[in-house]
Amino acid sequence: MAAHHDGTRASGEPELPDGLQTFGAVLKALREAAGLTQEEFAPRVRYSSAYIAKIEQGKRFPPEDLPDRAAEALDPLAGKVLAAAARSLRRRAGLASWFLQWAGIEEEAITLCAYECRGIPGLLQPVEYIQAVFGLQLPPLTETQIERQVAARLERQRLLTEHPNTAFSFIIEQCVLERQVGGPEVTRAVIDHLLDIGRRTNVEVQIMPLRQEDHAGVDGQMYLAESPDNRWFGYTEGHRSSALISASSEVSILLQRYGKLRSQASDCRATVSLLKQMRGAL
Repeated sequence: MAAHHDGTRASGEPELPDGLQTFGAVLKALREAAGLTQEEFAPRVRYSSAYIAKIEQGKRFPPEDLPDRAAEALDPLAGKVLAAAARSLRRRAGLASWFLQWAGIEEEAITLCAYECRGIPGLLQPVEYIQAVFGLQLPPLTETQIERQVAARLERQRLLTEHPNTAFSFIIEQCVLERQVGGPEVTRAVIDHLLDIGRRTNVEVQIMPLRQEDHAGVDGQMYLAESPDNRWFGYTEGHRSSALISASSEVSILLQRYGKLRSQASDCRATVSLLKQMRGAL
């Protein structure tokens, strides 16, 4: 994402809310009481073992259906305990929790779509751009804090290489590149990276032209993800705020808008041509 809610504080230290850590500890205790390893438990609740590990570590917000799945995999009492813990957790959910919940959905998604009008999507940012963006943060970050933020973002980008069966679609406003955040050299690195990533068979990158009279994205950026059970979620970000959208009626609106944006943006071949033209002009 262009915004910087990667589950970290402004100090650059990892932000692990107490509620998330408590929920993770409860899940781990119930799993171990049943004599199951993470690798044995994960398929029973139909999530990856890596995702379960992050939930137990308090690094991911638990999905809504985890208590029900745990009741099937363990026993009804375990499901009730986790459901109660989840209700308490959601009452205390804040900014980091919203992002951690989205990050979990993102990791498990079979389809991931992003429309950005403010910056290069986080999953597509080369290291030069990441450093430039965090170097411009206010309040300013120290070099150590920037290094941590860069490392966190590069870790998230492993999604593109570790999930070859996930369909990724990105729509980026041309003005984001024209702005040249970080200068011409950084912009050149961004374009090279977009051209390289766009060669992957499961990644589609489209540029939205500067002029588009019937633009469907006037309400701002949006992210959409389809879960393994074919449920769709939306996510939006603002200054120091974010929102996870799970109501099907609201997500449907975002899906309609994203579909229109895909038809309005330059197709993949035209995008490659435009990117090469922009690179040559730098």
